[in-house]
Amino acid sequence: MESMSRRCFLKTSAVAVTAAIAASFPRSLFGLGSTDASGYFEREFGITDALCRRVLAEALSKGGDYADLYFEHTIGNWVLLEDGQVNRAYCDVALGVGIRTVKGDQVGYGFTQELAEKSMLNAASTAASIADSGPRQLREEFKELKLKDYYPLETLLTIVPLESKLPLVQSVNDRCFASSPHVVKVNAGFHDQQKRVLILTSDGSKVEDLQPRNYLYASVVAEKDGRRESAWWNLGGRRDFSFYTDAVVEEVAETSVQRAVTLFDAIQPPAGEMPVVLGPGVTGVLLHEAIGHGMEADFNRKKMSTYSTMIGKKVAEPFVTIIDDGTIPGQLGSINVDDEGTPSERTVLVQDGILTSYMHDNISAKHYNVASTGNGRRESYQHFVQPRMRNTYMLPGPATPDDVIRSVDRGIYVQDVSNGEVRIGEGDFAFYVSQGRMIENGKLGAPIKDINIMGNGPKMLQNVIMVANDMELAKSGAGSCGKGGQSIPASFGQPTILVKSMTVGGVKG
Repeated sequence: MESMSRRCFLKTSAVAVTAAIAASFPRSLFGLGSTDASGYFEREFGITDALCRRVLAEALSKGGDYADLYFEHTIGNWVLLEDGQVNRAYCDVALGVGIRTVKGDQVGYGFTQELAEKSMLNAASTAASIADSGPRQLREEFKELKLKDYYPLETLLTIVPLESKLPLVQSVNDRCFASSPHVVKVNAGFHDQQKRVLILTSDGSKVEDLQPRNYLYASVVAEKDGRRESAWWNLGGRRDFSFYTDAVVEEVAETSVQRAVTLFDAIQPPAGEMPVVLGPGVTGVLLHEAIGHGMEADFNRKKMSTYSTMIGKKVAEPFVTIIDDGTIPGQLGSINVDDEGTPSERTVLVQDGILTSYMHDNISAKHYNVASTGNGRRESYQHFVQPRMRNTYMLPGPATPDDVIRSVDRGIYVQDVSNGEVRIGEGDFAFYVSQGRMIENGKLGAPIKDINIMGNGPKMLQNVIMVANDMELAKSGAGSCGKGGQSIPASFGQPTILVKSMTVGGVKG
């Protein structure tokens, strides 16, 4: 059983078996207890300050400018329903430490699943190999940072019993079938994750955090006159279990069904260059993918981004302001602290059309001689830090949504997109329009399907000619952002905006 306290991954085919197995594991494995993050790793795993100082000393034994330790204990649970029955439930547990030594802009990295001193010293020795000079002295003691809490919990989701989660997925299933006679298949599920982190640095800082993540979803297949359509929807974020009210269950079910049934009336629009209206909320993924990545500082430090020479220059019209913000309560991309121990903040990237900042981790901040913006993030203790987005969105503008739509004689309205491809450096992108409508003579028309929108992110930003006052943030808890082989939770949003011209790939008109 000792090995299970270091790492386990369990899958079963029945809820009862999962519950029985979970009950047999050590208390520390599943992190039962207080929602207070402070002192968790010392209390449960014996990680003392003295031990961490010895490991950091080894990480700097050959020199280096800086070193840090990133301890992680993550617990994830899934309850999945298919064909009217909860037929899968499983959990996974990850436990380990990542050890980093930094020399200039070079990084040495080691990690271990074993939280024994010998294993950690070996991983620290691997990280130290990036340097080749004399040892660097540590500060005398650690100073623990006090954080604001953007995702307070009344109770740990790991101790919410399965009996309380099962009615959520069953109710979503039942309501999907009740919403339309065309629904023929429903998959529903609930996922919750609890990540505890402890970060200690050679500069003497120490910080602990407890990061929840969860969502409820439905995937629906509908059939009409021999034709099938599918859609899905989810709600969540960094939420307490009390978030999952009857109203949330209803919205997940109703929205997923409505999105599927709408596609029965969808047409294929003509192809070509035309005005495109992006609706509020989830279409902010275009802002995230096609524009936001280009404002991450590592791409600019390496001269890979279109924006690498654009600080202080105009990149959009004066009514465009873009924010990356880790401090929005309950939002998926929010973090109390980044993975280098920098408290989260709200960062203005574009102010009134002028590029004012990149998103920085410690390495890029040192390169540009600025403070870190708290964007140093990693997927897990097995991964190194990169500058990454949190919640990236555009502020509302002076128009109304009706004003924006009325201004378009012929174009398309995009409600949601999926399956995107982006070349981050240049910003070239293509996204599949999963939900949208035609715009004819300033009015919304028939639903559309089977089209892509294509363009260039920086050019698209320059071509935003109207911004409405209806900014929304995506309410998903399932979204993840990929970069450099790592996937992290992030979110996005925007108001209704008009892009004066984009390439629409559909049926030639």
